[in-house]
Amino acid sequence: MTVLEDRIAMADADANTQRLDDWFERLERMPVPEGFRVEIVGGNVFMTPQRDTHWLIIRAFLWALEDRFGREVKVFSDVRIDFPGHENGFCPDIALLKDSAKKDDTGHWRHQDVEFVAEVISTGTAANDYGPKRTAYAVAEVPVFVIADPYQGRCLVFTDPKDGDYAEPRKMDFGTDIDLTGTVVDLVLKTDAFPRD
Repeated sequence: MTVLEDRIAMADADANTQRLDDWFERLERMPVPEGFRVEIVGGNVFMTPQRDTHWLIIRAFLWALEDRFGREVKVFSDVRIDFPGHENGFCPDIALLKDSAKKDDTGHWRHQDVEFVAEVISTGTAANDYGPKRTAYAVAEVPVFVIADPYQGRCLVFTDPKDGDYAEPRKMDFGTDIDLTGTVVDLVLKTDAFPRD
């Protein structure tokens, strides 16, 4: 990349962040119903309700990560992190950050510090998780990305991003342990209590 291309890319990223900041400021002033999650994927606003099935699976991921790394681990749910691509202000269901992660000058967590993401499928936003979010996570080189799909009763595990994509995922039915040993999270996730929709 030339110096000029590098400067153009930095300017585009700054403009993208500013547009996302403007969007989120507007959304915060709107009367978003309690229990709804709002994020921006590819410049489009998505607002989805939090379902009990959804939360129970998120909580299982959270507890597994806290059991593995302790209560001081930097793991978040529904916290904005901007990812590569056009206006991608995601709020992952679960995002594990490096111990050394610090917010940037604008007060946001950096996608470069994300080590693990889990998304739990909702009917209205499933296409985002399987499509543009998968791509953005791969471009951001998130080492481990797990999709939990309560409608199909299975998990997909994506690892080792390369050239802006992940290889074919490992697919495991709910009830099968997800072996993530040898990855950055280095744990076995039990899915036998994952509820189905």
